[in-house]
Amino acid sequence: MNFKQYYKYYLSLHQNKWCRRLHVLGQVVTLCFLLVALKLKIWSLLILAPFVIYPFAWSGHFFFEKNKPAAFSSPVWAKVCDWIMLKDWILGRVER
Repeated sequence: MNFKQYYKYYLSLHQNKWCRRLHVLGQVVTLCFLLVALKLKIWSLLILAPFVIYPFAWSGHFFFEKNKPAAFSSPVWAKVCDWIMLKDWILGRVER
């Protein structure tokens, strides 16, 4: 499976708008976390940044999608897809 196919698969796991909204919220919180860590110069917190989204995203999968998060099977591609879905959500390419 190439990345374009994987992104289509990833989107199929995120059909519920509340699941997508929780992912977006998680991404925003991640960005805030990064900014605070950088502003306070607490470099050790940067290692935690990739994991900030998980409570939000996994709640969306558990409560709304009733499926297993893509990060369980392909964490790196899923992380990249999180950011692409955020971009597509902002641009209106993915339903809000």
